[in-house]
Amino acid sequence: MSALGLLSLGCALLVNNVAGFYLPGAAPHDYKPGERVDLLVNALTPMLANEEHAKLKSLINYDYYNPAFHFCQPEGGPKAQPERLGSILFGDRISNSPFDIKMLEDGGVCKKLCTVTDIPPEDAKFINERIREDYALNWLVDGLPAAEKKVDNKTGDVFYDVGFNLGVDDDDFYDNPALNNHYEILLEYHTPVLGSHRVVGVVVWPSSRGGDQTGDVGCDAHAPPLLLDQDAPNTVTYTYRVTWNESSTPWATRWDNYLRIFDPKIHWFNLINSIFFVVFLCVMVSMILLKAVSRDISRYDAMDLSEDVQEDFGWKLVHGEVFRSPRYAMVLAMFVGNGAQLCAMTGVTLVFALFGFLSPSNRGSIATVMMICWTFFGGVSGYIASRVYVSLGGTGKRKLAFLTAAILPTVIFAIVFLLNLFLIVAGSSGAVPFGTLLLIVFLWFGISAPLSAVGSYYGAKHGGVRHPVRVNPIPRQIPPKPKYLETWATTIFSGVLPFGAATVELHYVMSSLFASKAYYAFGFLALTSGVVALTTATITILFTYFILCAEEYRWHWRAFLAGGGSAIWVFGYGIIYWLTQISTSSGSSFVLYLGYLVLMSVLVFLMTGSIGFLAAYWAVLRLYSRIRVD
Repeated sequence: MSALGLLSLGCALLVNNVAGFYLPGAAPHDYKPGERVDLLVNALTPMLANEEHAKLKSLINYDYYNPAFHFCQPEGGPKAQPERLGSILFGDRISNSPFDIKMLEDGGVCKKLCTVTDIPPEDAKFINERIREDYALNWLVDGLPAAEKKVDNKTGDVFYDVGFNLGVDDDDFYDNPALNNHYEILLEYHTPVLGSHRVVGVVVWPSSRGGDQTGDVGCDAHAPPLLLDQDAPNTVTYTYRVTWNESSTPWATRWDNYLRIFDPKIHWFNLINSIFFVVFLCVMVSMILLKAVSRDISRYDAMDLSEDVQEDFGWKLVHGEVFRSPRYAMVLAMFVGNGAQLCAMTGVTLVFALFGFLSPSNRGSIATVMMICWTFFGGVSGYIASRVYVSLGGTGKRKLAFLTAAILPTVIFAIVFLLNLFLIVAGSSGAVPFGTLLLIVFLWFGISAPLSAVGSYYGAKHGGVRHPVRVNPIPRQIPPKPKYLETWATTIFSGVLPFGAATVELHYVMSSLFASKAYYAFGFLALTSGVVALTTATITILFTYFILCAEEYRWHWRAFLAGGGSAIWVFGYGIIYWLTQISTSSGSSFVLYLGYLVLMSVLVFLMTGSIGFLAAYWAVLRLYSRIRVD
């Protein structure tokens, strides 16, 4: 966040960039009979097989027009479609296609798309490997993704599963996988006004239909499957048939079949259970702290009023040390500032998603909003870091401003750049173009960094927080503390409860990131985020109180590490997710997954660590402002 004017400008730009069907003034496309309906193609992505206990077999995306696939190309060659920043970052590579589809015309007529000859054996092997890895084709019609109709085995509900199989790998019937070369395309349309039609559904049934080497093949459903020979050149004929079906689904709710929340009872059970638990935890901790602190304060005050010699003990004994500047205060302040910026970015993105501003038809809008918020919220990191640093007694404010603005973006960019090299080597379409990388560098270092400097200036100008007690000139010795209050122990134990509250949503988020599953349960995600934040703050305050009672006054870093302890469990869960949900021998896939997991864990660590530190700082200020010190 920067100054209010810049924040308003950023929000205005953000709204303009995510205009979608939920936003006022956004209009659907009305097609006239006979008007061309464009079918766009996107990158091929690995998907989970339609079987129980299926695992993801790859993490590499491929361009639809990768020469090894030999798909039919439009006249004049494929032309890339304009995409948003977030769409590019998440691997979308959208292009036009040779499909000739016109509104309400040629219904049920089989059409030949093209015949591809002389497919070399090495490319046939490449295609067969992709079929065995359960790769899916991704098409778009009027902003809607092509999907397969499937039935939930538990509930019996019919839903649309985005994407459809490149081929069929059935070892019981044939040795090589069968390539799907015929597409039954069902386009559902709604007619709000006579003569104007809107696309409200896209369903594709792919099938494999082989022919002779001349490529003569029709839409015969009884044709043998098309098996690619890995020892000789191949010929493939692609065909399709379009069927139009009128639907009562209005255009405004056409995404309901796609944005299906799997097992909503699990979401609700986990959320309600977490809410009850966090409420119980907050009440219990509040009662314990209130009772213990009130008793201690009353005893201290009574001793102050007596003529006996006062003998301090417990948390009051370290009142002259508790606000002593910690080691590496600049690094701590920098971490807190960057974590606050991430929290602001996440919170605003969730608010936009909850109000429906992030339409799924605007592909990559969520990632785009996050990038814009990160950029324009640079002032948040500068302001928070500067005030925390001054409060901790730091003096190198200029150096802090530079490090806060540069270190985290540099580390993230370095990780992303290295992962991008692996994508390039693997031939993945998910590799970010060089021009996009330059745009990210400009956003971070051309906009976010100056705003961070502005925030640092205002943070230093406002000064640090006033401490209620003075710091002794000579630090006191620290007695031995129990094992459960060691730094490693508090870091690990304090992260269990916040992680437990987020386990279910974390599973679906990771499935969305790595298994190409659509996730749109932002209501659950927002409530879960609130529960995690509240749990993190409460647990950190509790452990900080225990640390002070053990006469350990070096609570600053311990509070930050205790708050960020859930990141350790997130990383551990990511390893378990790899072992249970992903099955691939590709070294590139493992490096990519590990890199993204490390990056996600670092961001979680900074966010929850900042929440824990700021909550503990507030509690310590309130605690020591209630006592009288001679």
